[in-house]
Amino acid sequence: MASPVRPRGRQINAYQLVALFLAFVLVSGVGGVLAAGLVVPLAAGANTATDSALEVFDELPADLEPGPLAEQSRVYANDGTTQLATFYTENRIVVPLDQVSEAMQNAVIAIEDKRFWQHGGVDLEGIPRAAVNNVLQKDTQGASTLTQQYVKNVLIEKAVREDDTMGIWEAKENSLGRKAREAKLAISLEKRMTKEEILQGYLNIAQFGAASLYGVETAAQHYFSKSAKDLTPVEAATIAGVTKAPSLYDPTRNPEVSQSRRNTVLLTMYQQGFISKEEYDTARATPLADTLKVKPVEVGCQAAGGAAFFCDYVTKVMISDPAFGETEDDRKALLYRGGLDIYTTLDPAMQVAAEQQAKAAVPPEDPSGIEDAIVSVEPGTGKILAMAQNRDYDVAEQPAPNTTAVNYNVDQAHGSSSGFSPGSTWKVFVLAEWLKSGRSLYQPVNANSRSWNNSDFDFCGANVRNETKPWRPGNSDGIDNKGTISVLQATYNSINTAYASMESQLRLCDIKATAESIGYKPSRLAEQEGGVSMYPSMVIGTQNSSPLQMAAAYATFASGGTYCDPVAITKVVGADGAELPVPASNCNPNALDPAVANTVTYALQSVMTQGSGKKAQLEGRTSAGKTGTANLNKHTWFIGYTPQVATAVWIGNAESDVEMRDGFTINGVSRRWWFGSDLAAPTWKAYMDQALAGKPAVEFAAPDWGRVNAPTPPPTAPTTPEGGDTPPPAQEGAQPPANADGGNGNGGDRGDDRGDRGNDEGRGTLEDFLDDLGGGGGND
Repeated sequence: MASPVRPRGRQINAYQLVALFLAFVLVSGVGGVLAAGLVVPLAAGANTATDSALEVFDELPADLEPGPLAEQSRVYANDGTTQLATFYTENRIVVPLDQVSEAMQNAVIAIEDKRFWQHGGVDLEGIPRAAVNNVLQKDTQGASTLTQQYVKNVLIEKAVREDDTMGIWEAKENSLGRKAREAKLAISLEKRMTKEEILQGYLNIAQFGAASLYGVETAAQHYFSKSAKDLTPVEAATIAGVTKAPSLYDPTRNPEVSQSRRNTVLLTMYQQGFISKEEYDTARATPLADTLKVKPVEVGCQAAGGAAFFCDYVTKVMISDPAFGETEDDRKALLYRGGLDIYTTLDPAMQVAAEQQAKAAVPPEDPSGIEDAIVSVEPGTGKILAMAQNRDYDVAEQPAPNTTAVNYNVDQAHGSSSGFSPGSTWKVFVLAEWLKSGRSLYQPVNANSRSWNNSDFDFCGANVRNETKPWRPGNSDGIDNKGTISVLQATYNSINTAYASMESQLRLCDIKATAESIGYKPSRLAEQEGGVSMYPSMVIGTQNSSPLQMAAAYATFASGGTYCDPVAITKVVGADGAELPVPASNCNPNALDPAVANTVTYALQSVMTQGSGKKAQLEGRTSAGKTGTANLNKHTWFIGYTPQVATAVWIGNAESDVEMRDGFTINGVSRRWWFGSDLAAPTWKAYMDQALAGKPAVEFAAPDWGRVNAPTPPPTAPTTPEGGDTPPPAQEGAQPPANADGGNGNGGDRGDDRGDRGNDEGRGTLEDFLDDLGGGGGND
């Protein structure tokens, strides 16, 4: 338990304080003849007390160095003007004195310290009144000047910045000792700072409202939606009247009391010659309500609306990345007190499109409880262009229905999501390694179903025992024996049995290395250090990842082989105007051989022209992509790209892995099985068409025709799969339709459905995992 707060230092009584104030006057040379006339009669009868007071005076601190003020930080979209959110512990915008209207300066001086321009830090006219009140044990009064009030606020600010609880208490305590310290520091400060500097400091540091409103610029923007430099006398009087009791005189909380206080300020301005009689009468007759144009005070990401989850991601990066401070506390202080302008990668138009399409696909209140997420990354830079989901952002302890604080688009470290099984969208990594190893797209591969033991795969020297029950993957159309087909057909029809055969011809460690180089990363913190979990079933996406990281990986293909870490922040400017370092995108132009990357893209273009993504082909432009469906239809995906943007769409339930099958209804539509081609792909198309409208249609680079290894001339987007026959339609009540996604998440419970280990929250030992692998393989 924290020890009770106790005053520190020497205590003085009222009589000593009177003598002490007079000593201040003599030492500072303030007051002239008046001071001398007061000192003689008092000191004649109180030599001892005066000596004691002078000793106390010497012991009090004499130096005060105002530190940087806490200021609000602002987050902007990539246009540099669209403000997404504001962060602060004290809502303050610091401005120079020449950016504060003369009326505002005069109003504060009139009501707080009419002799500000004459005194030297302590006002002698107020000392006798204050002393008498204190001796008579009335409320402590200190005849505080603006300089003394500035000193008090500086001491409080310093203590808050240093997390000094005792310092905060001492700066606020209602005692004679505090008054004495403020007086001496005020006199010292007046010798080092000009009156204009002190006035500027006060106008920026003082509190001017109940809602953590500090400084006249913030007050002007909040109450009147204008800058402090544009304040009129009546507006200035309103603000100047608040600081005496910010909660009581806040015009948005107590308008009648505030108007009365405003009129008092106007009267003092008139009496001191700052405004004319006509100006006074007109201002006083103006109802307070007629002058207010209140702009709500909003703090945090909730104010960012649909971009709140992107905003939340930005704050997670700020607080976790050493680029912004040595410790987490340092980084939080920088964000909430540093007065930063944070410029991000978010494209406002694309963000609007993502928000609209996410909620159009699955409305937040849909009875299915299904959730979705859309995220876009710029190939070659890693810039996150859009990030949306169909749930609104709510960080309350008791969030409203159909809201969440979990960011479905990002990993556990940045959004508290453990990610989702990516299904057949993972096959692209196997395909890339297949091409790297010197093989080709038209190379034939066995697509017949069979049982696989671990001994059938190359674990790169690791001694991995066979599982109790072999792994037997199947296909989503229920036709598990497809004979010999080309790798290209296996890709655009997403044939699990063929990809298992391809995987058996490669080294698993090479597939792992290629996937990681391209950008695949698991989403769970416990798995991130180890990277890809090396099991035969990894080919059908059993290990969870995040939509953002999958989009970044696919962007490697779109860029021709350059992988970049996703980045959300492009520039951070401090309160002093200097730029701070920001996290790098760490782009690796050698992540994948361009010839391989472009050939993978060629294969994924076929998905759009003749495979499971055929209905998602974009309007008037070339695209490439891949569908994915996790075991038992628990998660569905579409990840696709053009040369300008890579986008991942995920649809599922983040909380309970709902099986979207057996007549499951989403947004009024019921299906026997939900695949990535059914909702995720059309949502991707609707979003991409909207996001890319008006932008040039850019073609992909040509593939390595040697790696395609097609008959001459190369085929141009055949309309039917190889062999010339359109796949037969499924019988009603039998298996799901061909070309759905190609996976085995078909609700047919093929084997014992244990290929879904990537969806489990935990994982046992390797032996336990391998024991359970047999026969499931249920990923698209």
